[in-house]
Amino acid sequence: MDELKPHLRILGTRGIPAKHGGFETFANFLAPYMVENGWRVTVYCQGEGRGGLIESSWCGVRLVTIPVHQSGALGTIVFDYRSVRHATTENGVALTLGYNTALFNYFLKWAKIPNVVNMDGLEWKREKWSVPARIWLYLNERLACFSANHLIADHPEIKKHLQRITKKTSITMIPYGAPDIRKCSSEPLKCFELTPEKYILLIARPEPENSVLEVVSAFSSTQKSVKLVVLGEYDLNHPYQRKVLDAANNQVVFLGAIYSQEIVMSLRFHCLFYVHGHTVGGTNPSLIEAMGAGNAVLAHDNIFNRWVVGDNGGRFFKDIASCHVEMERMIASKNLRTAMQQGVRKRFEEEFTWDKVLTDYLAILSEVVEE
Repeated sequence: MDELKPHLRILGTRGIPAKHGGFETFANFLAPYMVENGWRVTVYCQGEGRGGLIESSWCGVRLVTIPVHQSGALGTIVFDYRSVRHATTENGVALTLGYNTALFNYFLKWAKIPNVVNMDGLEWKREKWSVPARIWLYLNERLACFSANHLIADHPEIKKHLQRITKKTSITMIPYGAPDIRKCSSEPLKCFELTPEKYILLIARPEPENSVLEVVSAFSSTQKSVKLVVLGEYDLNHPYQRKVLDAANNQVVFLGAIYSQEIVMSLRFHCLFYVHGHTVGGTNPSLIEAMGAGNAVLAHDNIFNRWVVGDNGGRFFKDIASCHVEMERMIASKNLRTAMQQGVRKRFEEEFTWDKVLTDYLAILSEVVEE
């Protein structure tokens, strides 16, 4: 009877159960949800080493692990290629998360397998990439638009951008989702000597486009009544990261990279407010997760963050000076923070709950299967 069920193949992640970034977390929610709604689901997972495919299952989801011995970007390219080639041997619809190797999507197109592509953000605009990498990403963004049956944009501005490349009817806007957190233990804070509501939180890769240096400099310009907690790996030998470390005063706490969801959730839920300095991209998972925890948000002032947070849940900054002013204002006023928390909760419930996001994905995938 399973053969009669629609079949979804999820490509473009490192695999589930999630151990890495936003796409893996999304697949972690979507795959079991689709199974519960009567679908067969296959998720391709990246393994290490050499050898053939390994099949297993998790929560009713079929996992196909593809070992690759190459590392870094080359390993990802090889994994994506082998995943797509395997997906062409089976019927069903493909959901490709990201467009970094969209060139390979043409194998699906030639095999007449429907493919829905989540277009992620404007990857080719990110400063961290070299010029050749940006050209590769730019070209693959276009190839994804031309090869896919349908595109998912995670932000209205991403949808507007894609409409310049392909027809509007081929694009649906569905943002990223996050859990709705209403209570959380503060026990994990004790090992870091942190007290609830006595610290501000910043979670971001230490890159210029995420305004980490501006945030740390703004906070460190004067002594505060709270700490600034920063998550992420920092290396003194890296020029930009060294600047961030040098700019920090003794109230900035660098906790390194933390992969425990329990600890990160506790840090989010109990912070005084959350700082989001991202300047490029669509709907950022870390920002949505902060909103799901009910955090008031101080965000970089751009069209992406303003739509996500909304006017009632966030304050915004453009540079070090305005970041410092807004920080002082939010630290000083409990009434302001309370109003912002109420605003962010309302905004989150309107757009970003997993129930809403997954329901929208089910509708699009069902529509594509029936075409």
